[in-house]
Amino acid sequence: MDILGYYNYWVFAVLLMIGFYAVIARGNLIKKLLGLSIFQSAVFLMYITMDKVEGGTAPIIQPGAVDQIYSNPLPQVLILTAIVVGVSTTALGLSIVVRIKETYGSVEEPEIFDADDV
Repeated sequence: MDILGYYNYWVFAVLLMIGFYAVIARGNLIKKLLGLSIFQSAVFLMYITMDKVEGGTAPIIQPGAVDQIYSNPLPQVLILTAIVVGVSTTALGLSIVVRIKETYGSVEEPEIFDADDV
């Protein structure tokens, strides 16, 4: 398989770097939270695409089926839980940003740091 055959890993790497860049390089707290969400989505994508079993089916045992290859359902369950945790983390982060905006009047990190030094 050539290097372009692994397109899902390329998408994972690009999304991961976009999210990481947004978290590290941006001063706006909303943009940081969006970057964190992109970063999480990249990890979800990687974990789900690694689970694919070639020729595998859903793990439902049917009578008469012999030598059947089954996919492991655990990664999907774990990612579903991680998605719920990611959404709740984003909601909590947004509520904290709202409180910071009410207190400091800005969502930009340099302005918050300058106001906090006074």
